[in-house]
Amino acid sequence: MITPDDFRRLALALPQAVEGAHMGTVDFRCGKIFATLGNPDGAWAMVKLTPDQQEMRVAAEPEIFTPVPGGWGRGGATRLRLAACDEATARGALLDAWRNVAPKKLLGANV
Repeated sequence: MITPDDFRRLALALPQAVEGAHMGTVDFRCGKIFATLGNPDGAWAMVKLTPDQQEMRVAAEPEIFTPVPGGWGRGGATRLRLAACDEATARGALLDAWRNVAPKKLLGANV
C-alpha cells in the first residue's frame, strides 16, 4: 500500500517534475501533466499512459489499474488505486507516464 504522500514523493523524484493543481486535484508535470492525485477521490491517482501501456497494466493488475471513464481513458489516462499498489509498481507506472510527456532532452536523464 502506498499513500498519497508516497505517490507525491515518487512523482517529484522524476527529473524536472513539479507539483501543481488541475481541476481540483494535485497534478505532477514536466511541461505537461503526467500524473494526478485525488480523482475521483483521495483513494486514487492517475497516470497518463499510452493505450498499449494501459492495456498491459490493467490486464496484469486489475485490482490496481483501471481506465479513466470516457475519452481520457481511451487515450490512456489510467487510475491507480493507492491502497492496492506497492511502491515499485507506482514508480514503474509514474516513470512510464513521465516518459510519455517529458521533453526529448530529458529522456536521456538517468532515472
